[in-house]
Amino acid sequence: MKKHSKNLVAHIVLLVFAATALFPLLLVLLNSFKSDSALTGNPFALPHSLSLANFRTAWEYGAFGSGFLNSVLLTGTTVVVVLFCSSMAGYVLAGQKIRIWPAVMVYLTMAMTVPIQLFIFPLYAGAAALDLLDNVFVVGVILAAINMPFATFLMRTFFLQVPKELEEAALVDGAGLFQMIRRVLLPVVRPGLITVGVIVGLNAWNDFLISSTFLHDPADQTVTLGFLSMNGTFSTQLGAMMAGALMLILPVLGIFIALQRYVVDGMAGGAVKG
Repeated sequence: MKKHSKNLVAHIVLLVFAATALFPLLLVLLNSFKSDSALTGNPFALPHSLSLANFRTAWEYGAFGSGFLNSVLLTGTTVVVVLFCSSMAGYVLAGQKIRIWPAVMVYLTMAMTVPIQLFIFPLYAGAAALDLLDNVFVVGVILAAINMPFATFLMRTFFLQVPKELEEAALVDGAGLFQMIRRVLLPVVRPGLITVGVIVGLNAWNDFLISSTFLHDPADQTVTLGFLSMNGTFSTQLGAMMAGALMLILPVLGIFIALQRYVVDGMAGGAVKG
């Protein structure tokens, strides 16, 4: 009975936290179908009809068509660069294959503590001098560099859990270094790759500071910047703002729900040894 009571209390607490997290999203969903008068009259009431007028307005004036494409390109570039570089660096650091690996670990730790605001001005000056502004791929590489220390640390913990015998057996069988990493080690650390990809992808999708600094042309702006550009024009049209927020949230929410099992397993596995 005592054990069941503890489980019941734990489930009640979790339900309260889940309701607290889902309630704002439910309000956004309900109010995105309402007119401004109905929304301001009673934001908690159900919509009388499922009108898509707010979604059409947000899509047109927020430039969500080009914004979604730019966000996908930026996020994809960031994830690909981070996964490739952090997996290679994690393998090297986990196996202590270079003599200065302790210094590299200290450097990565320091890099995680330095605020990115300190680097914005030199980065912007360099990008402007090289005529690389308004380029989503350049911004993706910058975001990849920002997320690299955390991703490298996490990938290192996964490579630490790979048995040495597996690597030695692959080398004995005649596999080359990159062939061994690609065909033997990376499938083993796949939960770590998925975890890093989801976390870094969410950070890149939601980024505002770097994107707003380096992307000035409206044709090159991400969907996040497109939504925020509606704030001044549509600050009084709350229905359109709610519809835009919902379109901004749904893609990342769907991806996270689809991959949440791998993310949870990856975070739990990465915390075992470090």
